[in-house]
Amino acid sequence: MAVFDTPQEAFGALRPACVQLTRAQTVENVARLQAHLAAVSASALQELQEYVLFPLRFALKVPGPKRERLVQSVVQCISSVLAATCVKKQELLQELFSELCTCLSPPSGSSKPASLSEELKLAVIQALHTLMHSAYGDVILSLYQPSTLPLLGFAVSLLLGLAEQEKAKQIKISALKCLQVLVLQCDCQEHRHLDEDEVQQCGDLFASFLPGISITLSRVITGDIKQGHKTTVSAIRLFYLIVGLVMADEQLARIPKNNEKLPVEQSRISELMVHRGPDWSKNTAKKLSLLLHKMVEFSSVHPHWKVRLELVELVHHLLRNCSQSLADSFSHLLKALVGLVNDESSEVQSRCNEVLRGIAEQRIVAQNRALADVLSENLHSLATALPRLMNSQDDTGKVSTLSLLLGYLKLLGPKINFVLNSVSHLHRLSKALMQVLELDVTDVKIVEDRRWGCESTCGPSGSLQHGAQKSRCQKKYFRFFTEEKVFQLLQQVCRVLGYYGNLYLLVDHFMGLYGESGMYRKQAAMVLNELIAGAAGMGVDVLQEREISLNMDDLKGSIMSILDEYTDQANWYLITSVDTEENNHGHSVQHSGLTTHPGGVCSSILLPSPEPHITTRTMNSNIWQICIQLEGVSCFAAVLGKEFRLLLLSALYPVLEKAGDKTLLISETALGTLVDICEACSYDSVQSLINENSDYLVNGISLNLRQLAHQLHASQVLDTMLRHSDASLLPLVEDVIQDVLSTLDQSYSNQASTFLRVLHSVMAALVQWFGSSCGEKHQQRQTAKWWSRTLSEGQQMVTRQEVERFFLDYVRQKQIAEGNLPDTEDEEADEVAPTLAKPEPNNSDTEGEILLPSHVQLAKDVMERCIHLLSDGNLRVRLKVLDVLELCVTVLHPHGNHLLPMAHRVWPALVTRLISDDPLAVLRAFKVLCTLAQKCGDFLRQRFSKDVLPKLTNSLLSQAPASARAGPVYNHTIAFKLQLAVLQGLGSLCEKLDMGESDLNKVADACLIYLSAKQPMKLQEAAQRLPMVLHSLSEESF
Repeated sequence: MAVFDTPQEAFGALRPACVQLTRAQTVENVARLQAHLAAVSASALQELQEYVLFPLRFALKVPGPKRERLVQSVVQCISSVLAATCVKKQELLQELFSELCTCLSPPSGSSKPASLSEELKLAVIQALHTLMHSAYGDVILSLYQPSTLPLLGFAVSLLLGLAEQEKAKQIKISALKCLQVLVLQCDCQEHRHLDEDEVQQCGDLFASFLPGISITLSRVITGDIKQGHKTTVSAIRLFYLIVGLVMADEQLARIPKNNEKLPVEQSRISELMVHRGPDWSKNTAKKLSLLLHKMVEFSSVHPHWKVRLELVELVHHLLRNCSQSLADSFSHLLKALVGLVNDESSEVQSRCNEVLRGIAEQRIVAQNRALADVLSENLHSLATALPRLMNSQDDTGKVSTLSLLLGYLKLLGPKINFVLNSVSHLHRLSKALMQVLELDVTDVKIVEDRRWGCESTCGPSGSLQHGAQKSRCQKKYFRFFTEEKVFQLLQQVCRVLGYYGNLYLLVDHFMGLYGESGMYRKQAAMVLNELIAGAAGMGVDVLQEREISLNMDDLKGSIMSILDEYTDQANWYLITSVDTEENNHGHSVQHSGLTTHPGGVCSSILLPSPEPHITTRTMNSNIWQICIQLEGVSCFAAVLGKEFRLLLLSALYPVLEKAGDKTLLISETALGTLVDICEACSYDSVQSLINENSDYLVNGISLNLRQLAHQLHASQVLDTMLRHSDASLLPLVEDVIQDVLSTLDQSYSNQASTFLRVLHSVMAALVQWFGSSCGEKHQQRQTAKWWSRTLSEGQQMVTRQEVERFFLDYVRQKQIAEGNLPDTEDEEADEVAPTLAKPEPNNSDTEGEILLPSHVQLAKDVMERCIHLLSDGNLRVRLKVLDVLELCVTVLHPHGNHLLPMAHRVWPALVTRLISDDPLAVLRAFKVLCTLAQKCGDFLRQRFSKDVLPKLTNSLLSQAPASARAGPVYNHTIAFKLQLAVLQGLGSLCEKLDMGESDLNKVADACLIYLSAKQPMKLQEAAQRLPMVLHSLSEESF
């Protein structure tokens, strides 16, 4: 179809359809006109606008009932004409507006909306929407005059009724959007920008509709959730736009106190108009506060994120435009805004943070005393209710509550000090934190986990960093919550307080709580740690910078006072286990700062004796307190950086004590603290930290080892230093170790256990530093000699002298094995020395005359003491002696001339432990025997065959019936472990000692019974491997 561009052509084409429609108002005639309109250009249609609209308007005005389908088609045709043209006459705009609204009006005398089809309602709403957008320039303002107030009120009431009562979502949304256009708050940019006076006039006009609009919209917003999120979002947007316009602070400030009198002809209109004076604005604000509270409570927990996002926009819009007039409502609005900071939706979170940051940057709270007071009161109320809420809410509710608390603090920003200066506010807030942060100390595993032996001594230095990092992630378990997010929010609360608040005031207050009661001590320490981190700006998320920059001297002073309190004897040496030895030392100790902490607080008060029945809860609590204080030291080091080096004299020694603690959690936390100190003070590693501060550490150890009360802690420090240092430390601690040996010689009965711990640490370190390398060199040297001897034997005939020398050496070795040794140690060494390599000048027979390395001499000295202590009456001492003895053998292994005489001397006491001692000692002694056999070889053959083997085989035979009858619980008994160890170790013993055929037969007889299917599986497996070892040995001997 051709397009008609000129009005003449268009008139010729449209005239027949318009005449036909005027004569007969039918759907077909409307459709014919609609079809012709499609062929007319917009410019031509603009000239013929009123001509074309006349038959359509006439169809709507015809008296009598009309079919809905006809009305719908007419309205849609009007809408298409308006969409293509502009309304330039005020009268036409008002008449069309009235006629379209009449299509939706209910029957006369009825208060209910007209029972029209949904299609017709939607068509009329869209036509009104199009009409408002087609009004040209100032023409639109003709609708917003006092004289048109009834017409506007009619349209507003119709649209509000549709938005509230219709069930169709599309009609509800369209009605709300049409209302938004009607109050000149359209989202599009097509409308002319209104000047200040025009906006003021519209505000006065819409004030008449504010009660009806706000109440209806609040019902829509809080209505059935099935209406969909789009309806709720549109209603919230319309609500804050109309309220922001009518209650705008700028407009209300220009309203005169007295209402101007209108002319007589406008007196009836004046009754509909509202004077927005102080009284009206105050009363309206109170009523809006109720509606806002209801809306906020509903929308803040709406399941759809777009509704919550629109709620953020509501708060932002009203806070920006109505901060004075709606001050009473901001208690609810700010609560909603702050509560959505941690919303599950990232869009809501980011927008909420953006709004909060904008509020802080514009200093809306700082410059508005009313808002600051509202926040302070909200904070006080929330702090009062916090313990109850944390005890009753689920984790989601707790996150919301703490997000609210954190948001209040962030919004107050520098104004926090006005709150903290109030005794009531500070007391409420601090006690709330103390109760919420209460730890769950019922876990027995925390107390049970122990650091046994030296399992970590031989690990590579790099593994320390990984292990320490892992320990610092140890999860705390709290009484009132389990979600990690809750703890992170509490950390942020404390850090924001430290960032904005008066640090001296806060530290002094929480230090008072720390010392007030043991119930609050752990919580107060956690808060103090976070306050210091926050004051330094570490990991704190704030909305605005503080007004006064941080003074490092003040920060350092606070840290020193907290550190002195942490390391005080009453707070550092706590009962963490039922270990009698540790408790005896821990509760007679004076503050170690008396001798090793030149910068610390010295106290001479002795601690009270331990309670007779200390509970697991108490020990658990003490463990966590020490760990939290260690975490505090880490935090202080990170805050001060290299400046913390000045505090190492008072901090490093106590941390090293705890790194050597037997409680696993304390030890790992202390190692993590050492790593943190290294990072903060720019040390390359923990080893470097220890080595560079070893002079004062060794001095402290030396002094403390001479005092009974300090010996255990000094041994822990030495143990930690040895485990995490290298051989360069040995010359520094050598004198200390000699002092230990001499003291041990004078007091075997009282202090043996403590000193054996020191000796065990020393020998473990020597094995780590020298054991493997020396063993490899010795093995290489022996292999080289064997190869050279084999090659020489293959190249030349064996002479008579060599045969004679071989048999003489055999006789001497046999005498040594039978124990026929001279009395003096030098003669022993000469006899033990092999004679085959006599022509070599630097042979091992001169090794005894050469000055021994310090670590070898040290191992000999320690082994001397072990020989005497093997018969101690205390089982725990004997077990420790056996552990130390095994390490001594490992260190002395490359020096056979010294190891063999010592093995000869230790043998009687070791045999006693093997055949007539507690099963635990027998098990440990057998382990030492295996190590001794591996290092000494066939030197022990005769002794083992005569003194030990018969007892072992008889024990295996006698225990076999019991293990065959036992159930699965037997696998956890000492008897089973001893059987298993003997079966697993006998094969290597026979191999290393080169046992004879008769001895091998005894071993075979003892193990055969364990091949029975009735024996426990592990014993069967050990017994199955033993005959294969014996078979290979018998073949070699044959």
